[in-house]
Amino acid sequence: MAASYSASYSENRHGGAAGRLEQAVRSLFGVDLPVGLTAWDGSSAGPADGPRVLLRNRRALRHVLYAPGELGLARAFVSGDLEVEGDLAEGLRRCWELAGVAARRPGRLGLARWALLLRTAIGLGELGPRPRRPASEARPRGVPHSRRRDRAVIAHHYDAGNEFYEFLLDPRLAYSSGYWTSDDPGYTLADAQEDKLELICRKLSLTEGTRLLDVGCGWGSLTCYAAERHGVRVTGVTLSARQAEFVRSRAAELGVADRVEVRLEDYRELDGARYDAIASIETGEHVGEVNYPVYAATLHRMLRPHGYLLLQQMSRPGPAPGGGAFIESYIAPDMSMVPVSRTLDHLERAGFEIRGVEAMREHYVRTGRAWTATLERQWSEAVSLIGIEQARVWLLYLAGGTLAFEDNRMGVNQVLARKVG
Repeated sequence: MAASYSASYSENRHGGAAGRLEQAVRSLFGVDLPVGLTAWDGSSAGPADGPRVLLRNRRALRHVLYAPGELGLARAFVSGDLEVEGDLAEGLRRCWELAGVAARRPGRLGLARWALLLRTAIGLGELGPRPRRPASEARPRGVPHSRRRDRAVIAHHYDAGNEFYEFLLDPRLAYSSGYWTSDDPGYTLADAQEDKLELICRKLSLTEGTRLLDVGCGWGSLTCYAAERHGVRVTGVTLSARQAEFVRSRAAELGVADRVEVRLEDYRELDGARYDAIASIETGEHVGEVNYPVYAATLHRMLRPHGYLLLQQMSRPGPAPGGGAFIESYIAPDMSMVPVSRTLDHLERAGFEIRGVEAMREHYVRTGRAWTATLERQWSEAVSLIGIEQARVWLLYLAGGTLAFEDNRMGVNQVLARKVG
């Protein structure tokens, strides 16, 4: 997706804009550039092997100047002002290592280093107007986690087009971690997603006639699977109109429309008959921790005595509960990922008995790699479906997210809980 700059690299090493940037990094942090760097003037610096960052123009650095850190780099990448030649995930890994070095460096930058930054910016012609934010960056309005804002936030990500998700995901359109039970080369993402769905059904003890509530049903992977394979009567709930439309159509195709009901509804609007079992598959992250007690209490109220809840949810131990500036700005604004212990505490306070917790972090690594491989292998098709800017958003999202799971900066768990009495 990026042109080769090997000729420029050999002819212009250590000079020009790239050399200035290399010197600034070494002076500020005491380390060498973690990746190769080629600037807009053809100059190159950094290691000759591995990933190479291509700065297409001065605007690439201006994004970072006005929004230092992850968000500025993301804006530069999404806009096409910055590209990565080679393995994007490895490039991100090396940059994470540099960020760790910077974070561990004691004290403030100090006057001398600020002066160095200013001289570098002036010398590179970086002092100019703030670049326009990419159109794909979310701009949510209203009170966080109000019903109106939650609908808008969900629509930003999930109403991008069913055609794209059909292109990216497995045939059942499961947009959550698979459960990989084999290393056989013939074992695919579709197999892992079916094994995940079967695992959920088994943990919930689903049998013919069981009434299941699927909160945040997505494109109906669990809803339709449970109805088709286990004869379950399922109510799926989503905030996405495109998803609801798709699930109804898929249920009709599979001949289970009489066992599937889909509601375009907020979890705070749930009422009526109680269910024998409830599933919440990577939905709780969108609730927000401030509202999680209400979410847990609602799930408890909607469940019959002695019924089971299966909650699959991502977790994050660090200081960025939403997954960082990029995810919060481009993927899931208002998202909240907390340590699994805090989620268990909310469930117990709501009255649930915790029956089991299964960590699935390694499974998300393989799932993310499979999605990324599809996107990279069929890049032109992805661009035709959602446009170049959104395709860049997805590439950065999948590569970065997979790396976060691999490095244990994010996790995912299946929690089985029971309503006792």
